[in-house]
Amino acid sequence: MKLSVLDQSPILSDSDPQEAMRQTTELAAHVDRLGYHRLWVSEHHSTNSLAGSAPEILATHLAAHTKRIRVGTGGVLLPHYSAYKVAESFRVLETLHPGRIDLGVGRAPGGMPNVNLALNRGKLPRVEDYPKQVEQLMSYLHGEDPAGMNIYATPKGDTSPELWMLGSSGTSARLAADLGTSYSFAHFINGHGGMGAMDRYNNHFTSSIQQTEPAGNVSVFAVCADTQERAEYLASSLDLALLLIEQGGVRHHFPTPEEAFNYSYSFFQQERIRENRKRMVVGDKETVKQELESLADAYGVDEIMVNTIVHPFEERLHSYELLADAFNLTQEG
Repeated sequence: MKLSVLDQSPILSDSDPQEAMRQTTELAAHVDRLGYHRLWVSEHHSTNSLAGSAPEILATHLAAHTKRIRVGTGGVLLPHYSAYKVAESFRVLETLHPGRIDLGVGRAPGGMPNVNLALNRGKLPRVEDYPKQVEQLMSYLHGEDPAGMNIYATPKGDTSPELWMLGSSGTSARLAADLGTSYSFAHFINGHGGMGAMDRYNNHFTSSIQQTEPAGNVSVFAVCADTQERAEYLASSLDLALLLIEQGGVRHHFPTPEEAFNYSYSFFQQERIRENRKRMVVGDKETVKQELESLADAYGVDEIMVNTIVHPFEERLHSYELLADAFNLTQEG
């Protein structure tokens, strides 16, 4: 099974955006050496707890600081942008790092509702145009002229970025199948319905200029530590962070385990934490390995993307080390 990484550049307690970006850069080099398959970075706007607002720029930086791992976006929120411009940006990336670039796209706003207006010059994006945008994007990436305007995405080349559609529902799965892209389900966002969505994708897949067979993966929160007890302690900070997100609280950083320990939880909040654990895998390396393999089997995929947000940063690095060891990844010699 392939093991990959989704990183959202979280801003930890007593940290700042510059440090979050430095940590993402260090993490990229770390998981590259450990033998992970791919690394994606996300797009979030007007948030104080996640530093990644321009994943195409961050991916360029990370590709330059790594050697083997595939690097890409999870993902570019396409309704905000021109398919042609996105294609050219990623054709530049592919030219710089041929055979290593992924372009994951989604249609979420990436922030509060007003983000839509700010990114679209005071207008709401036409999400109904999204399927056509993805179709045009794939054509541009592969050197075609989908609009019949005698224009092409440059620089041209012999290889193209791999296009992935991201989703947390069956709608995106069917669209990915119809257009013939790869498909990634965000289990870390929605712990329900993902297996049905992946089945829909596989059962309706149509070959395309990019690929002739379906290819899917699933992303999940994971916290791995030397012991189950230590993993639970570290994961408590993510429990609290997800709870605060659901309650619409303004967050300036991801809390520490100590903050989570001292937080006074109501009965309802404790129930929400138990429900949110369906989006997470927590434990020592053997426990996490077994649960990730079971998740991959349930989804019918051969790749899991792990999203680890723990405090301090060194524990994040260690979590990925333990998983690399558990899965016998081929580390750089």
